[in-house]
Amino acid sequence: MDIERHVQAIQGDLASAAALGDDEAVTAAGNRLAAAVAPSLQLRLLDVLTEAALSLNAQLTSGHVELRLAGRDPDLVLVEDAPVGEDAAPAPGDDLSARITLRLPEALKAQVERAADSEGISTNAWIVRALSRALEPRPQRGRSGNRLQGFTQS
Repeated sequence: MDIERHVQAIQGDLASAAALGDDEAVTAAGNRLAAAVAPSLQLRLLDVLTEAALSLNAQLTSGHVELRLAGRDPDLVLVEDAPVGEDAAPAPGDDLSARITLRLPEALKAQVERAADSEGISTNAWIVRALSRALEPRPQRGRSGNRLQGFTQS
């Protein structure tokens, strides 16, 4: 969604309104005002989109709407709820109450979200599953203790 287009349209409207008079000083002041309000307009439009997402969430029976930002470009995304029981059941003694803050590059975060969406699970469940798989013990091939097994020719 391109809100920059809407910000520029509002700026153009302000400049046009200021140009209605014949006074050049008023027109110049209107143009400066139109340029100065751009950051405020962008924030206000994001607020409107956030309120729209919350309003839609109140009307949905399943799933929820998220406002996602990629740079300055907002996107309203419908996120379907994962069916109950689809996420991996916690191991005995795991209550899933531990929290961690993870900082990811934006591109990697987007890849993780796409992978989770394609599997129909939450991003958190996808990350937990990926970490669990990465930490599973794997048998080492070709090694027995400190010796290397195999043969060579000379």
